[in-house]
Amino acid sequence: MRSENALFVGGPLDGRVLPVLVGMTGQPPKTYEIPVPNDDGRPPTLHVYRRAPGRVGRLGLPSGWKYEYDPEAKGSTRSLKWPWSKR
Repeated sequence: MRSENALFVGGPLDGRVLPVLVGMTGQPPKTYEIPVPNDDGRPPTLHVYRRAPGRVGRLGLPSGWKYEYDPEAKGSTRSLKWPWSKR
């Protein structure tokens, strides 16, 4: 699989550049979740980063991506939404 270096802004990974796997369309995932284990036996703390455009070129198109820390995020509770499902 292909990866792309992404800058992380804010939170515990502030200023780090890490390789992030990209999908078939060449874009990294919209959210990046990092579980940090706790020493006292509690469930791991989940840090969530959201994808944002990195540099914006002359035409207004993003050239690369960065991840910004989202302290209020709860993690992925997303479920599939099918068009034939009841609302």
